[in-house]
Amino acid sequence: VQLVESGGGLVQPGGSLRLSCAASGTIVSINVMGWYRQAPGKQRELVASITIGGSTTYVDSVLGRFTISRDNAKNTVYLQMSTLKPEDTAVYYCNANGFHRDRLRTEQFASWGQGTQVTVSS
Repeated sequence: VQLVESGGGLVQPGGSLRLSCAASGTIVSINVMGWYRQAPGKQRELVASITIGGSTTYVDSVLGRFTISRDNAKNTVYLQMSTLKPEDTAVYYCNANGFHRDRLRTEQFASWGQGTQVTVSS
């Protein structure tokens, strides 16, 4: 299963960006989709995740500013980021876990996107 991200870029503090991540392949179901980020010199951290049923989790630092959503019919997850701060600067990675068809069997998968740069700076 491949994940393709889009929507990163340069934005001023206080601005907004919307990230998208589309999954493709012989997908049976995607249980959880999420966004992680990694800033220079720091460990990768979970920013937000959403289950197939729509339950969400967020890291405390983005509560009230970021919103994760998904379109199950399109196997796509979104991250709406508002009131961006310089400390949100990082490479953002999409992650998905679920099941796909591998020849005649249904197998679990866990995939990562290639990452998209988000830079918040004046």
